[in-house]
Amino acid sequence: MSVLEVRDLTIALPRYADRAQAASRVSFSVARGEILCLVGESGSGKSVIAQSVMGLLPRNLPVTGGAIVLQGEDITHASQQRLRELRATRMSMVFQEPMTALNPVMRCGAQLDEVLREHTALAGAERRRRILDIVREVRLPDPERMVESYPHQLSGGQRQRIMIGMALLLEPALLIADEPTTALDVTTQAQILRLIQDLQARHGMGVLFITHDFGVVAEIAHRVAVLRLGELVEIGARDEVLKRPRHDYTKMLIGSVPTLKPHARPADGTAPVVLATRGLSKTYRDRSWLSRHRDVPAALDVNLEVRKGQTLGIVGESGSGKSTVARCIVRLIDPSSGAVVIHGEDIAALPHRRLQPMRRRVQIVFQDPYRSLNPRRKVLDAIIEGPLNYGTPRAAAVLRARKLMELVRMDPESLDRYPHQFSGGQRQRICIARALAMEPELLVADEAVSALDVSVQAQVLELLEEIRERLHLAMLFITHDLRVAAQVCDHVAVMSQGRVVEYGPAAQVFGAPRHDYTRALFEAAPGRHFDFAPA
Repeated sequence: MSVLEVRDLTIALPRYADRAQAASRVSFSVARGEILCLVGESGSGKSVIAQSVMGLLPRNLPVTGGAIVLQGEDITHASQQRLRELRATRMSMVFQEPMTALNPVMRCGAQLDEVLREHTALAGAERRRRILDIVREVRLPDPERMVESYPHQLSGGQRQRIMIGMALLLEPALLIADEPTTALDVTTQAQILRLIQDLQARHGMGVLFITHDFGVVAEIAHRVAVLRLGELVEIGARDEVLKRPRHDYTKMLIGSVPTLKPHARPADGTAPVVLATRGLSKTYRDRSWLSRHRDVPAALDVNLEVRKGQTLGIVGESGSGKSTVARCIVRLIDPSSGAVVIHGEDIAALPHRRLQPMRRRVQIVFQDPYRSLNPRRKVLDAIIEGPLNYGTPRAAAVLRARKLMELVRMDPESLDRYPHQFSGGQRQRICIARALAMEPELLVADEAVSALDVSVQAQVLELLEEIRERLHLAMLFITHDLRVAAQVCDHVAVMSQGRVVEYGPAAQVFGAPRHDYTRALFEAAPGRHFDFAPA
């Protein structure tokens, strides 16, 4: 029996959009006890369809055709009152970013209690018991402490478990999960996926799981539906779609999935060393007024080396110290001890007034390109700002910006546009161009492709590789995605709890990992053992 039926669903887009419809005659169903994965690139209509089911679409995205049937009830044009009654009781949704979805000024227990107070007549003591039961069911430690905590006091994986608990509190028939593991590292992601599978089997729910990660699809899907520009181009059983795709678009998406097998690239051991860290450490001091000061180590005795024309990857879970090391290297934060040597000069202890010459030699590309770019400044101004600050004449800086746009495969004529007028992948290309405008010797990429869908990710990785070869750059690549690391890195450092636990050529680390933690990371990679269709 179907929990959800979507029949010929059509959702209009505003007049200024580049196409007429966000969804065009989309039909699929989700059965009780089934996980249907809805996949496609950014802009394909996945999240819009999910929001339409929950009745969360904004007014400028109206449903203009078709039907949404939940357990036999057509809710396509249900009143807001009826939709509020159905949410949490018969259908629930887990969003991509729990820190945004949760109220930052309410304790987690109070937010769970809000669901029960809104939808049940239970007394306070019974509500408290139900809340503690669901917190235990989603496998959070120390339930009493969890319900008294604020969202910022929990890790990303713990916050996502709170969101899942909130969604399942009243045992709905349908759970919609919209990219719930995208921002999580591989081990936490594996835990959340197992949790969703176990809870789905225990409660017999239907699950509509939205993702662009084909490793996740291979891990949990019973069936797969592929969306392209609002149209459903393929639907079928998981193995049928992933191993024998029929539509060219599906074949392209699956062909873009990076493998865990590193590329064989001979490393030049005689190339000059651009960056070396020696005993690099960073310790934060907890200055909470409720307790004594205590030291919290974020990076401990880190020794790395990056040579000209080569890429070193740093991989590990969230909190392992990867980004701390990157920020120490570019001196966005000051190391507590150790050395950061760039072309023979130790910059770890340089006063900030003497760091300006180094800033030109080391550039960083962050995870979120939209937050990295000033939304009020045109792309041209963003790219030429650095060179102008270092004395480059404006005409020369503009000419270089145009050449860099061509290098990152974008139209130079778009320099006059604002960041919001580009897609996520295009914005990341602009950030890369901005970094290259300074003609750096070392490029640091901190989770630079983790927020991109699989086809755009493949394009940006190919671009970074081309730039590295053409400009002979040294690159430090920070990522929690082992598939990405396998494609771009010559050497790999594996970090855990602030320390480098394994370090060596990518082929050696991926082919014969020595440390138990490294082996556990690889084992947790979603879809590791699945045989995708050949590219």
